[in-house]
Amino acid sequence: MTNQKESILETLDQVKASLEFLAESGVSGFDCSQQTLERMKVWTQWGVVAQNTETLEDIERDLGDCRRCGLSKTRTHIVFGEGNPDARLAFVGEGPGYDEDVQGRPFVGAAGHLLTKIIQAMGLEREDVYICNIIKCRPPKNRNPIPDEIETCSPFLERQIAAIQPEVICALGKFAAQMLLNTQDPISRLRGRFHDYHGIPLMPTFHPAYLLRNPEGKRATWEDIKKVMEKLGLKR
Repeated sequence: MTNQKESILETLDQVKASLEFLAESGVSGFDCSQQTLERMKVWTQWGVVAQNTETLEDIERDLGDCRRCGLSKTRTHIVFGEGNPDARLAFVGEGPGYDEDVQGRPFVGAAGHLLTKIIQAMGLEREDVYICNIIKCRPPKNRNPIPDEIETCSPFLERQIAAIQPEVICALGKFAAQMLLNTQDPISRLRGRFHDYHGIPLMPTFHPAYLLRNPEGKRATWEDIKKVMEKLGLKR
């Protein structure tokens, strides 16, 4: 009887911890929708219920030929992400542009070339890091992603990060930083200091596309990147 009581109490503690995690994630109420079930997968990946055993291949297979939102009607390719599955550093951007949509790879256009230069200036190569976006399909005419699209796609990004378990995340631009940090603060206020994402230090900085339009932001961005390098113990 005592063992049975202890088992019930342990189960209740797990349920309580899961509900508290939901509340902290901004979920009110409780339902059994697909969104909630996707979020529950993320709990397990972060150790709330169990250790993560999911791989990037598992997540990409689950994403499949995604038709979960309207972007599937206008995209050419899904842009899942690429790089080292055991990367110490993950870059998270907003979404694919024209070149990314054509090639099915993240950050391969003009902004991608600038990101590659930043990575190389850190003493790394693209193959050393992991690069992905909060949404996996290009919005028409490169418009900003809308909340419904972000909400639909973000569980896959969360699962990617859980599978990689990077030491540091660099959020590129407003949308990536706001989604990962669950805030509406502007990038100008978020950048320049580390924030916490499930125990992982996260540095928001300007998106490379912004830097192409506003070169004066490059100095501030490099200051952010130097802090990332210091956190990772990389030599300048």
